[in-house]
Formats: sequence, structure tokens, C-alpha cells
Amino acid sequence: MTKLAITWLGHSAFRLRTPGGVEVLFDPWYTGNPKFPESARPSKADLILISHGHSDHITDAAAMARQTGATVVGIFEIVSWLGSKGVQAVEPMNKGGSITAKGLRITMTEAIHSSSFDDNGVVYLGEPAGFVVKLENGQSLYFAGDTALFSDMKLIGELYKPDIAFLPIGDRFTMGPDTAAIAAKWLGVRQVVPMHWGTFPLLTGTPAQLKEHLAGSGIDVLELEPGQTAE
Repeated sequence: MTKLAITWLGHSAFRLRTPGGVEVLFDPWYTGNPKFPESARPSKADLILISHGHSDHITDAAAMARQTGATVVGIFEIVSWLGSKGVQAVEPMNKGGSITAKGLRITMTEAIHSSSFDDNGVVYLGEPAGFVVKLENGQSLYFAGDTALFSDMKLIGELYKPDIAFLPIGDRFTMGPDTAAIAAKWLGVRQVVPMHWGTFPLLTGTPAQLKEHLAGSGIDVLELEPGQTAE
């Protein structure tokens, strides 16, 4: 097996290469994303995980699925809607459920936010969600999606024991650095990858502030530049 590779594609979009070589995309928003580096555009994918239906998380999901043949994992309403856009391979889920896809164990978790898309009128796309992904080497990741802090993050930590958490820190529409730091401690993770920050001036939270709030906790902050990969 190889090392886990994490590439940030701006905002909440990530590309992961798992230790077993599975290519995973989270919340692919490339078109219109001011922080997306075109040179890092993924050319392949096995799985696409969608946390909710807002355009800054789902815009390129259908195109990437059609281009790569990837299986899209999401809440029932989202994958049904994507099916109407020509996406062939889908795995519908709902909160609390788990599936095995491409050798990965994927559990859908709670998120506190909203979920819709402007498709010639506002289309309801189910509720927002997060994901816990158990990798081939036994390591677990928690991708929170867009969310506020909620007390059941303690339960996510207790049940799934994630090693790494992808947490929004931009504030206004999601947690800020202060509450994201609390989330990291509740989850019991060893590392946080901050997301949903720096894309627009309205998103004022920064990794530096997150590091301040986590000082002395022993939790590492993996701060990436758009297009940068960490192994």
C-alpha cells in the first residue's frame, strides 16, 4: 500500500488517493471557484462524495462523474437529481447508514446547514451531511461538509475514532476557527485539514486562528495551498 495523499482543490474540494489507490473526490466545485488551480484538475476518479447540494460543493459533480465513470455517493435526493443529469453510477445513502464502495467503508453523518440548488428555480436536495471514510489500512477520515458545531461530534469521535478531520473554518456560513477547534477536540483527531475558508472576503476564518485555538492540544493543523498535495 502507498501513503494517503490529500490534495486541496480550493474551498471544500479535495482529491484523495487512498493507501489502496482509490481516487476519491469530495465536493467537486471547479467551475467558477476562484481558488481552484486548473493545473490540478482531476483526470480520474473512482468515488465522488457529495456533502450537500449548494453550488459551491456540487457544481462539477455530474460532469466529473460522466467523464470518469466514478460512483457518486450522497443523500438520496442528491443522487436522484444527479441521475436526472446523466450520472449512471450512484450510491444513495442517508444519515446513520454505512456502505462499502470500492473497498472503503463509508458512513453518512449529521451536519447542521442547508441544502438546495438553483436549477431554474430552487431545488430541494435533501439534508446536508458529513462522511466518515474508513480506509484500507484501518485509518478513518471525517469530512464534515458545511456545518455548525454540534454535540454529536463527540459521538462521531466515540464511534468511529477518526484520525483526520476535514473541518470548515470560514465562519458566517459554517463553524469558525473557534468552534472548529472545539470540534477537533471532541472528535479526538490527531490532525485537522481546514476547508471552506479564504474563497471569498465573507469567509473570515483562517488556519492561523485555528492553530491559536488548538495551541497546546497536540492536534496538528495541515494547512494546504490550493493544488498542494500532502502525503
